Amino acid sequence: MSNSTKTLSKISRSEFLLPNLGSLIMGLAWGASPPLGLFDAIILVLLSFSIINISSAIGAQANTLYDYQLDQKDERKKGLVQALDTFGSKKVKIVMIIEFLLTLVLVSIFVTLQQKWILLPLWLLGISLGVVYSAPPLRLKARSWIAPISLMLVLAIFPVLFAFYTFTFKINQFFLLALTGLPLTVYGVIIPTELRDYFGDKAMGIQTMTVHLGLSKSALLGIFLLSIGAFFTGTALLLELSINQQLWLSIFLLALPASVLFVLKKFKQLYFLSKKYEASNKNQAGLREKIVDLSSENPKWIMIITQTYSILSIILLASKFIL
Repeated sequence: MSNSTKTLSKISRSEFLLPNLGSLIMGLAWGASPPLGLFDAIILVLLSFSIINISSAIGAQANTLYDYQLDQKDERKKGLVQALDTFGSKKVKIVMIIEFLLTLVLVSIFVTLQQKWILLPLWLLGISLGVVYSAPPLRLKARSWIAPISLMLVLAIFPVLFAFYTFTFKINQFFLLALTGLPLTVYGVIIPTELRDYFGDKAMGIQTMTVHLGLSKSALLGIFLLSIGAFFTGTALLLELSINQQLWLSIFLLALPASVLFVLKKFKQLYFLSKKYEASNKNQAGLREKIVDLSSENPKWIMIITQTYSILSIILLASKFIL
């Protein structure tokens, strides 16, 4: 891999590749059903995954571009800033245009082959929200409660629906329950990342939801959303396995409370640190540093939750095809 490719990969936040795979697997697991040929399935999965990932890369590149001044003040994002300085903002914008056109071609081919025209507006809405989340003049990330709604749509609802509609239009009530739980889980587990950025965002006057609520209330919201989202999704999976007459597979669902409880312990620590910091009239730099350090571990927690969801989606898929 060339240095330019590595640098662009960093700007594009390649660490989101596996979470994106989780959205595809979930949409596939709920949407696919027999009979489905192996060749057709491979083509559909590859096209869906390419479209979802390139669209995600465009959103990440926009975030890197328009958060540049903010990221300069965060020592933990030094590598991201250096990557943009090395590659150049103009070149990133050119790459974004090329990626958009390439994805438009892929979506057009996809829609033509599948004759499912709803995929086009789903993609357009998703990619547009992904860009304006960071880009001015809208910059949705700085608009309090609009920001989490945008994130839930872009990261959870639109990608899963895109993958789901690739295979079927038949929506059942259990899928809707899972689709309700997923965005709650996704945003819940993202909140610590916003807690990490809280101090910089507040200093720059960026009114994120976390800045609006404050540290401890945001941590408490993360605990609530992650818990409720996991409950909804777990219940939906249990009911679907029951309908598929594969209830014995529900033993694998125990992975969900195990992973969620592990992450919630970290959230609880963040909550109590935030309460102490606020009780100190925000004068203790040591507590502030502990909050930032602990919340900086959040990529690991995101990976734990998203990969658990991916594994359980594979179990659901297996209950339809293999068993």
